[in-house]
Amino acid sequence: MNDVIRKNYSELGEVKAPYVHSVKHHNTLYISGLTAFGSAAQHQGIAEQAEEIFRQIRTIASIEGTDFSALIKVTIFITSFEQINALREVLYRNYGEHLPASSLVEVSRLFSPDLTIEIEAIFGL
Repeated sequence: MNDVIRKNYSELGEVKAPYVHSVKHHNTLYISGLTAFGSAAQHQGIAEQAEEIFRQIRTIASIEGTDFSALIKVTIFITSFEQINALREVLYRNYGEHLPASSLVEVSRLFSPDLTIEIEAIFGL
């Protein structure tokens, strides 16, 4: 499969698990589930964590030569719907006029108890 490129980005820090930050296949970029782990936002609310995640997604998209206008789909995992209105504000602000297809799933927990949200994304290139 020569048309598959698996990549980590030093700008996002070292990956210490069996995955890569992104996989590019033909004209599609798949971004692994990202969190605010290791950032200042890790111990803050869902809105701050989501903003940090979108900063990371924007970094990857920029390096790959695209932006949020090419965002196709997001899958969002949250640990509680209590702060859903704050999350919606962040989503609208980051998507702008380019609303993606989306799934929002409540999970019992993420890999660190401080984390309240994880987002994965798919871009067309």
